[in-house]
Amino acid sequence: MTTVLIADDQPLQRFGFRMLLESQDDMTVVGEAVNGAEAARMTAELHPDVVLMDVRMPGLDGIEATRRIVADGGRTRVLILTTFDLDEYAYAGLRAGASGFLVKDAQPEELLSGIRAVATGDAVVAPSLTRRLLDAYVHHLPAATGPDNSPDAPDPRLSSLTDRETEILRVMGQGWTNTEMAERLHLAESTVKTHVGRILAKTGSRDRVQAVILAYDTKLVG
Repeated sequence: MTTVLIADDQPLQRFGFRMLLESQDDMTVVGEAVNGAEAARMTAELHPDVVLMDVRMPGLDGIEATRRIVADGGRTRVLILTTFDLDEYAYAGLRAGASGFLVKDAQPEELLSGIRAVATGDAVVAPSLTRRLLDAYVHHLPAATGPDNSPDAPDPRLSSLTDRETEILRVMGQGWTNTEMAERLHLAESTVKTHVGRILAKTGSRDRVQAVILAYDTKLVG
């Protein structure tokens, strides 16, 4: 059973999410939060598998709430909900440690499959949507500099990657799925999954979304 905490300041939105989630045999809603501070507090108390996190809420917003939840080091994963074309904070949400994001007008099946994916430690974001978001907000990244302020200094997070793993990380950042990587790089899909797992472990990335952000941070893509 996947336990979910809904964090949204709109009562009708929370009601709709609860009705949808509780119609599923494998999901249960353990609580509802009306702002970020309440979401962080309830997460610490209830330890849900997934927090469905709105970004724009009064007081403490969803970005800071996500940062606090992730900093606690628990098993809870955060799924950001955003009105993509309007919400300039979605990228910040991913950098704060969210495991993915969905647009609020996503189909019910997309939301349900996204929650299930996040609960199992996978990335919820469709690669094409990841690319759209990161392309839109990549200009928020600071310039990569080394100790001497020289641009494009090698990033230590990539130092332990093999050439093949670096290549895999690069195309992950370009939005390729595991299947596409297997086909285009002439690898078995199981081999691709092994490479992705090693990349996450070596770079300290929580999940695939964080690895994609790393690819942008280190200028592997952009």
